[in-house]
Amino acid sequence: MTRNSVKSILVAALSLSMLLSFNVLAQEKSQDHIETADLKDAVEKKGFDANEVIFGHVKDAHEFHFLAYKGSDGKEHELLIPLPVILYSPQKGFSSFMSSAFHDGNEADGYKLIDGKIVPTDLAVKVYDISLTRNVIQMLLSLVVFVWLMISIASKYKKGIGTTSAPTGAQTAMEVMIEFVVNEVAKPNLGPKYQKYLPYLLTVFFFILINNIFGLIPGSANVTGNIAFTMVLSLISFLIIIFSANKHYWGHIINPPVPMGVKPILILVEVLSIFTKPFALMIRLFANMLAGHIIIICLVSLIFIFGGLNKGVGWAFSPISVGFSVFIYFIEILVAFIQAFIFANLSAVFIGQAIEEAHPHAEVDQIPHHAGHYDDAVSL
Repeated sequence: MTRNSVKSILVAALSLSMLLSFNVLAQEKSQDHIETADLKDAVEKKGFDANEVIFGHVKDAHEFHFLAYKGSDGKEHELLIPLPVILYSPQKGFSSFMSSAFHDGNEADGYKLIDGKIVPTDLAVKVYDISLTRNVIQMLLSLVVFVWLMISIASKYKKGIGTTSAPTGAQTAMEVMIEFVVNEVAKPNLGPKYQKYLPYLLTVFFFILINNIFGLIPGSANVTGNIAFTMVLSLISFLIIIFSANKHYWGHIINPPVPMGVKPILILVEVLSIFTKPFALMIRLFANMLAGHIIIICLVSLIFIFGGLNKGVGWAFSPISVGFSVFIYFIEILVAFIQAFIFANLSAVFIGQAIEEAHPHAEVDQIPHHAGHYDDAVSL
């Protein structure tokens, strides 16, 4: 168990390094995170913009933004956590400062923040944004929680808790989930070779689950609703499938057992299926986690949309909107577990298809010849 935990931690570290490197090229930029208090502020200042609110909520940002409020001095104040901004320009070199330098539209070291994107004030300057955005920070926090959780549980097993005595505390819940992944995901899909891929399946399951749960905390980042995140996870599964595939798998793709007339078409379909599998993993997780957050913010936004038409209608609709939002929120807790399971399970299914051995013909030879159709069936 301890050896598998160490393997899981190593896989998590590799996954994180790939996530961070890909985030440099593919991370989405956004405006400040807008919560319920910000919705009211948006209505008062310039009218309610549902599109701005929704996409501001689900995209990446350079700070954790929780709420805005009016202080005793009559001025607007914001409760937020600024994050480090790290920029590289071939003309200016590296620049580093906190994102709070951009507040109130201020310029920082020749750069400005416009619609969530950092741009140079000099159009001749090219800039690469490698900042620690809230998606990156939250992935780091998730990794820290994941590693701490696994090490603490492994230390209990090392002391004999859970082996010579009953498991205690979080160890009980983790043991149930680990056994579930082993018995319902790994063994049915991978057969006797399941132990070879179990560290990856457990790592990806818990890493997605922890990020899903963190994404439900108000003010946090929706990491699993970022297509760059799901793309890298899918790429890792894709590489494992490709490098694990045996001769039978590639032979079935290059030379499928079908008549020559349809063989070219089926070869094209089989080759495309190699890439559609990781694509399905990427889109499924991204779309499901993004949709839940959008639905919740849309339900909250209805209060301000109706309130913009008539304040009485806005107040009257508030209980309905809040009630549905709470209901969807609890559904999202269930979805957080389901999507982690689906990603791990589909990864196991695709890996299982790649390592599946050719079926022996001995069983076929035992089938009696009925009505003279056996030879025709075997030839097909």
